[in-house]
Amino acid sequence: MAVTLKDVAERAGVSRSAVSRTYTTGASVSGKMRAKVEKAARELGYHPNALASSLTTGRTKLIGLISNNFHNPIFLEVFDLFTRGLQDRGLRPLLVNLSDETDPENSVRMLRQYSVDGVIVASSTLPPGFAKAFRDAGVPVVHSFGRLSSSPHVHIVGIDNVECGHMAARTLLARGYTQLGFLGGPEAATSTQDRQQGFLSTIKQHPQVRVSVFFADAYSFDAGRRAMLRLVADGPAEAYFCGDDVLSIGALSAIQDSGLGVPDDIGLIGLNDMEMAGWENINLTTIHQPIRAIVNSSIELVVAMLDESDRCPESRIFPCQLTERGTLRPVP
Repeated sequence: MAVTLKDVAERAGVSRSAVSRTYTTGASVSGKMRAKVEKAARELGYHPNALASSLTTGRTKLIGLISNNFHNPIFLEVFDLFTRGLQDRGLRPLLVNLSDETDPENSVRMLRQYSVDGVIVASSTLPPGFAKAFRDAGVPVVHSFGRLSSSPHVHIVGIDNVECGHMAARTLLARGYTQLGFLGGPEAATSTQDRQQGFLSTIKQHPQVRVSVFFADAYSFDAGRRAMLRLVADGPAEAYFCGDDVLSIGALSAIQDSGLGVPDDIGLIGLNDMEMAGWENINLTTIHQPIRAIVNSSIELVVAMLDESDRCPESRIFPCQLTERGTLRPVP
């Protein structure tokens, strides 16, 4: 049978409440008492029951980590950083796949059934209403990779996607391209809209440059490949800003299979700087998104909200930078 708190108390010759306090973060217990309890626990092979502890403290230490794009390899890195970061702080991530979810109320209801202490929405494509629905239900929430806002309804941590669009356009113009294309992700995604807005607004300042716009149906390799096969068949532009690395890598595959070369025939620039982008056979020029900093800041905020749930929402925006590799021709 499993060793119980009562067994440890009897072995140590102390009360059950003393054992409970020993394993409750922040509870008052003397050093002598703690040593006696821990010695008895080691001898009996006792480990505290986290679920039982939650009944006493009123906290489960569960943090809902939700996303809706499991087809994008960048989220392997995102989830790795989030899960390790939360676990390092004594919290337990509850991973939720919302790929087919359209109603935020269903998500709120499900996570409340698990009595999560907080939620991190890790998505650049879910609408702001998803995160706001958790706040309205009284659940501490942070929207990572969310849309920049000067007066956010919830905590937002991410990048300025409009500025990334500007950066991509400036990069292509500096290399002398005059026929440009924007290959975005899903048209309804706020990240796609903002990256397109920044890209086009910069291009419009150069009337001699032609630009076309095309949307993939997902941020995925297959979607990027399908989109570029159509673009090549219809007559491609000289260079494309693909609104995500995984779209760029799909596009690169399509270009090569069509008998064309990168960057000799078509130039590509992506966004994220995922690990795969630096592989020798890909070598993608891209815009680096500081994912580790975004994840760490998101965790910092959700931990702070556990003790200060009415903390005023803020936007934390991190700068991006160009990572130069080999899919664009050099600056003249």
